Amino acid sequence: MEKGSHSSSTTLARTKSDQLVETLAAAFKSARQSDQQTPPGTSESGGTLSRKSSKRVMMGASPRRSSGENNNTYIRKSRSAQMKLDLEELSSGAALSRASSASLGLSFSFTGFTVPPDEIADSKPFSDDDIPEDVEARTCKMKFQTEPTLPIYLKFTDVTYKVIIKGMTSCEERDILNGITGAVNPGEVLALMGPSGSGKTTLLNLLGGRLIQSTGGGSITYNDQPYSKFLKSRIGFVTQDDVLFPHLTVKETLMYAARLRLPKVLTRQQKEKRAVDVIYELGLERCQDTMIGGSFVRGVSGGERKRVCIGNEIIINPSLLFLDEPTSGLDSTTALRTIQTLQDIAEVGKTVITTIHQPSSRLFHKFDKLILLGKGSLLYFGKASEAIVYFSSIGCSPLIAMNPAEFLLDLANGNLTDISVPSELEDKVQMENSETETGNGKPPPAVVHEYLVEAYESRVADTEKKKLMAPLPLDDELKSKVSSSKRQWGASWWQQYCILFCRGIKERKHDYFSWLRITQVLSTAIILGLLWWQSDSKTIRGRQDQAGLLFFIAVFWGFFPVFTAIFTFPQERAMLGKERAADMYRLSAYFLARTTSDLPLDLILPVLFLLVVYFMAELRLSASHFFLSMLTVFLCIVAAQGLGLAIGATLMDLKRATTLASVTVMTFMLAGGYFVKKVPVFISWIRYMSFNYHTYKLLLKVQYQDIMPTVNGIKTDSGLKEVGALVAMIFGYRFLAYLSLRKMQLHCEA
Repeated sequence: MEKGSHSSSTTLARTKSDQLVETLAAAFKSARQSDQQTPPGTSESGGTLSRKSSKRVMMGASPRRSSGENNNTYIRKSRSAQMKLDLEELSSGAALSRASSASLGLSFSFTGFTVPPDEIADSKPFSDDDIPEDVEARTCKMKFQTEPTLPIYLKFTDVTYKVIIKGMTSCEERDILNGITGAVNPGEVLALMGPSGSGKTTLLNLLGGRLIQSTGGGSITYNDQPYSKFLKSRIGFVTQDDVLFPHLTVKETLMYAARLRLPKVLTRQQKEKRAVDVIYELGLERCQDTMIGGSFVRGVSGGERKRVCIGNEIIINPSLLFLDEPTSGLDSTTALRTIQTLQDIAEVGKTVITTIHQPSSRLFHKFDKLILLGKGSLLYFGKASEAIVYFSSIGCSPLIAMNPAEFLLDLANGNLTDISVPSELEDKVQMENSETETGNGKPPPAVVHEYLVEAYESRVADTEKKKLMAPLPLDDELKSKVSSSKRQWGASWWQQYCILFCRGIKERKHDYFSWLRITQVLSTAIILGLLWWQSDSKTIRGRQDQAGLLFFIAVFWGFFPVFTAIFTFPQERAMLGKERAADMYRLSAYFLARTTSDLPLDLILPVLFLLVVYFMAELRLSASHFFLSMLTVFLCIVAAQGLGLAIGATLMDLKRATTLASVTVMTFMLAGGYFVKKVPVFISWIRYMSFNYHTYKLLLKVQYQDIMPTVNGIKTDSGLKEVGALVAMIFGYRFLAYLSLRKMQLHCEA
């Protein structure tokens, strides 16, 4: 009986096993047929270059990342999941002897049949290449999808750059770059290496169009065409400093970038979907609802901040991606993850150029090409993997095992410690005075630098320049696209204004409604209310007391907004320069959104202030007089805010701006009509420029217009002149601020 039961269970298990064999074989057959139908090196999306095929194919997709294979991957995943359920049902049978998972694929071994190991290896349900492991977040995510992009071949020949240092009596020219030549193609990662001060960032800024080449020379071409405004929408530039708004979350930051930078033809839903895709591509899903953070605000980690900066740029699917030391301040694991991200970006057909200071050996081997700079001169350009071979050929070999990056940086610094000295260099040093040698018998850094520059120019430079003369495998249509001088805005002017308005309110509401600011305003209001408690407006003494209160209100709400608005543009200068360099929005849309988004926030606290002071001091208790007083204070606030914006935008230096604002506000206060009734004629024009003077007169007229003709020597007429003067200040100061921003020397066109 037991034998029969055992036999039936074995037969049942074997039947289930046969069914699994058929299912597995069908999956393998379907996968092979699908792979045969999709030609190698092509995909449904098309239009991009893989890392391995970028030199041969102009517009093609990475074979490993084609959409057809992605579909196969999803089919394999679902079938693998179904097979896993069937295997659990067979767990009690004798047919299944082993089921184990290795990496992200499954390997099966069944009693009664054998699947060839090579067939299993070739037909994994899904592989590590499909879902890489995020070494920092410890989560699995999709790699960058293949997307159509315009391939851009970057070439630069004999690039030079000088800066003029102005002294007290003379000007001095200093060479930053001396004849740098190189090239990078789609699908490649070019690393710019060198010690501090060697010109890496300057070269990166020149290649990215962030520096005006007025004091430079040489040729920089994009698909054999010079730089044009069109390229702003095809270039992503990640600066060394993480310039982000601290109070926005990761998701909000990328959402606003997508809505401002992606083409107009996409709907808002499509743009937001692209932002979500970038979040998952960069492994930021865990922190997408966390604030970015800053000096005084806790937020995401350094590696996550750097990935958000990269996401801000790759969200537009750029053809060229520039990064300035993306691994600075990161630990080795996070730095490796960041460079792996750049490699993934390049694999889908984008051109990546990055500066790097001192990478680990693992990071170094991930670069395709390398430029080594020393004191602004080119010491090596070529494949990163061949750099050690080249320097060994000129007699500079490491005497001990060392990181290739450390070896190259030692050479760039002229330090030959633990590095062999070339025979030519030894002979040259021996012919000179013995004083030129250091104590350890090594040549001085200047001699080493001169030797390395001469060696590269005599052995490699001419060959590389000849390679750059070769024609590109591009048609005239692609070249003409790059040379277009028309800017491409991602949103209309009104859309830009609305997006920036909402972003401004979200970012600054934390500052405006901080407990410190609320406490400051309310405590001042309560103190004023107690000092002028139930003041009497029927007596002369009481009216004089009330006039003092009204003057203080005019001064307080003239002083407060000025010193708040002064910080607006100096603090956002880096962000404004970065976003304007990428053509994210028009300057006029930014300026109007920035100034109007402050108004709702600026006008809430004055309402609370007046509600406390007005009724505690028992000023004229009627709705019309209360709201007219509030409107007068609003006009004063907006005019004072305009003055602060103008001072900040004109000087762009907080120390100088604060000093000038202090003198200006004090002068306006003294000429406000309360301390001095009769001002000399030659200086009386100052009071007409003082918003304190016009606000004080309006407040007096609101309170006493129907009671008495004059108060403290001021006539209580209609007040239209004062209203007109304040309105003129509101628009005049803001227009001055806008002109100052226009003339501000940003690294982009205004």
